[in-house]
Amino acid sequence: MLNQNTSKTDTEDDSNETPEGRTEGIIEKIQQLGQTSVPQLSQDTNVHCLTIIGQIEGHMQLPPQNKTTKYEHIIPQLVAIEQNPKIEGLLVVLNTVGGDVEAGLAISEMISTLSKPTVSIVLGGGHSIGVPIAVSCSYSFIAETATMTIHPIRLTGLVIGVPQSFEYMDKMQERVVKFVTKNSDISEEVFKDLMFAKGNLTRDIGTNVIGSDAVKYGLINEVGGIGQALGKLNELIAQRGKERKGEGFIQ
Repeated sequence: MLNQNTSKTDTEDDSNETPEGRTEGIIEKIQQLGQTSVPQLSQDTNVHCLTIIGQIEGHMQLPPQNKTTKYEHIIPQLVAIEQNPKIEGLLVVLNTVGGDVEAGLAISEMISTLSKPTVSIVLGGGHSIGVPIAVSCSYSFIAETATMTIHPIRLTGLVIGVPQSFEYMDKMQERVVKFVTKNSDISEEVFKDLMFAKGNLTRDIGTNVIGSDAVKYGLINEVGGIGQALGKLNELIAQRGKERKGEGFIQ
């Protein structure tokens, strides 16, 4: 379970610092986070929280004003989560507009192949390549007001006008479709119907799926919030612990 914050107070942490150092630390917290004390997870918690926010950045660096999730930061975290015996479960929180397809698929594949229980929750948005990441977990939640945009693969920049370019896009799209249908309860036919629907998005094709509709289509398991997501994750952790004991593993 996630434990209550047991970290020391600012006064205890800064006992060996000068008054000027303490003041600078408080000012920095106010500037960055708008508050003087920041709650943190306890060091002995058995759950790791991974946030996928803004735009998923691939091989091309995005402008500095963009909020991004960099795949080179996420992938080492996932390796560390798998190797760390103290971490028993992963909570993935999504509020993303999508981004680089191959980077998003790489993150999705790594999450889906973790040996530990994983739960995802879509808050705000889990658009585009955020859809495979949301369904890659053992169990998925979506907030009632959150949305997921399902649309075909798009390319930006220079595109060579030859049939091979279309074939490349078509194969990349099939990779996304196969991953989503394999890791959720939505059928390939329904997913493609949502992907190529006309009139749902302004000047574009695709579908904006809201909260309970995502559950109805079988894309997401359940409508819920952070409490339900953590409750389910703790349930999966307990279930895995029982299975490992039954198989003779030392806990």
